[in-house]
Amino acid sequence: MYRYALTIEYDGSPFHGWQVQNNLSTVQGVILNAIKKLDVNCENFIGAGRTDAGVHAIGQVAHVDLETNRDCETVKKAINYYLNKYPISILDAKEVSIDFHARFSATKRYYTYKIFSRTTDLTFERGQFWHVRHPLDVSQMELAATYLIGKHDFTTFRSSICQAYSPIKTINTISIQSKKIRDGIIYEFNFSARSFLHNQIRSIVGCLEKVGRGKWRPQKMQEILLNKDRSRCAALAPPSGLYLNKVDY
Repeated sequence: MYRYALTIEYDGSPFHGWQVQNNLSTVQGVILNAIKKLDVNCENFIGAGRTDAGVHAIGQVAHVDLETNRDCETVKKAINYYLNKYPISILDAKEVSIDFHARFSATKRYYTYKIFSRTTDLTFERGQFWHVRHPLDVSQMELAATYLIGKHDFTTFRSSICQAYSPIKTINTISIQSKKIRDGIIYEFNFSARSFLHNQIRSIVGCLEKVGRGKWRPQKMQEILLNKDRSRCAALAPPSGLYLNKVDY
């Protein structure tokens, strides 16, 4: 058996998330079907991040076990050939040790959340951002984000169906940038951590948006963190703005 690590880019809009689900189109399921054209017995195909429906990836990593040893470029091109009708691209393939595990060997994951602020509806960018119609105060959101850096109990920002053993996680960095584009402003929220809870980033961005528009004081972020109460969290930011950027090993 030969193990390959694949770096994957995809538009999550048409899919019901990453993970295989019966009778639903998922990123993992579509790629696995393509891989089976190379190796009909392939079953072991595991990703570093199980992105939700509508969430995108620029640098998802997954490993796959193949019975035949093939050149890495051949593996990449062959899988892409069978994916050509889907918004998915295998960016890279490399042979790795059989001990490598895309999920459990990861040491850090990087996500970006994107908000597009403009008064008119989005056209080309629809499905790629959270669209809001008001400007956001970056300095206030940066202040609020500082309360979340480090090791904390993130129960407030955890999905009620999260399967993680513990709500305690360590966020290494949160940075926020803005740039003007045409008649609007794009805000990018960058996160890094070894791992995240289910819906953690979308929960945090939902709260930061309230701070940015002046509905919440920055200090409220610390208050709701310490409350450890999911009901105190703002509404989830939509999945369309979230991107898995990169995974470190």
